[in-house]
Amino acid sequence: HPRDVRTCETNKHRTGSSGEGTTNRPDNTAFDQQRLPAWQPVLSAGIVIPGFLLVGLAFIGIGVALFVTSRSIQVLEVSAPKGFPPLAVPPTRGGPVFLYYGLSNYFQNVRGYGCLAMTTSSGGTCPRCSPSSSCAPYQYDQNTTIAPCGSVANSMFNDTFTLYQLVNATRKTVPLDGKGIAWWTDYNIKFRNPPEVDGSLAAAFNGTVKPVNWPKPVYDLDPTNPANNGFLNQDFLVWMRTAALPDFWKLYRRITEGEYASGLPAGNYTLEIQYNYPVANFAGRKSVIFSNTSWMGGKNQFLGIAYLVTGSLCVVMSAVMLIVYAKFNSPDEDF
Repeated sequence: HPRDVRTCETNKHRTGSSGEGTTNRPDNTAFDQQRLPAWQPVLSAGIVIPGFLLVGLAFIGIGVALFVTSRSIQVLEVSAPKGFPPLAVPPTRGGPVFLYYGLSNYFQNVRGYGCLAMTTSSGGTCPRCSPSSSCAPYQYDQNTTIAPCGSVANSMFNDTFTLYQLVNATRKTVPLDGKGIAWWTDYNIKFRNPPEVDGSLAAAFNGTVKPVNWPKPVYDLDPTNPANNGFLNQDFLVWMRTAALPDFWKLYRRITEGEYASGLPAGNYTLEIQYNYPVANFAGRKSVIFSNTSWMGGKNQFLGIAYLVTGSLCVVMSAVMLIVYAKFNSPDEDF
């Protein structure tokens, strides 16, 4: 029959002219032939309902711990007007205390602004040799390379804060520690200073100019500490870690020394602000925040609430499934 002839010719083509049928066949192993042992869970009411209940109780326990811990963290936030705002500080139950500056209505996550954060990472090479084109319009100033270049660096926050405790009508300076406030990865990996020339960092930046809005060049950001200059300046690194939301805090200093190591004693304080950073042109607001931390970090009630809500939903679902199972299962079905 013609159909049988075509079938024979097709089989001959598949097996080869010699009739061998193993030419293109996978190896006869457990892996290639998919004969490996496998396990498929059989979900029953006796497994799913207790599982949901246990997960829900665990989440509720974690949520309670996170929520209670977050509530115990003390936060004092004040607006940052010009002048010397007085502060009545309640007793801090734990130290150290962290001093942050806050900005609102400030969109660091805009692509045309935020994507330039990487352009100041020189990787150990001369920053004036090949500035990135993405630094525009802050790439050159009168045909001279700007270091560091880019919109993020040009808009670096430059207000300064000095904290005093009022003791017997006199002002006592509270020491502020600015060491190690930046991320370790930013300081050790992401950013590098150019090689010094004859032991001078300033000479390494010859042929460059400071950003347009900066009062001083990058190699002179901290006259009191030569190691805290250039692209490895701690305040610069903190600023270059751009925020995802329009309202954010950035770490300014830690209060970790002397009698203030365990927290700020209750009393009256004065915060002296050198007001340099304008925010009125974008309807922003500046604030200063004092906060301690815990084992979970800073104050964040959302995480505890999220765990509580998820755990509660799991418990409710376990109860619903138990009711449905009790009502609709057959008498002969195993639990």
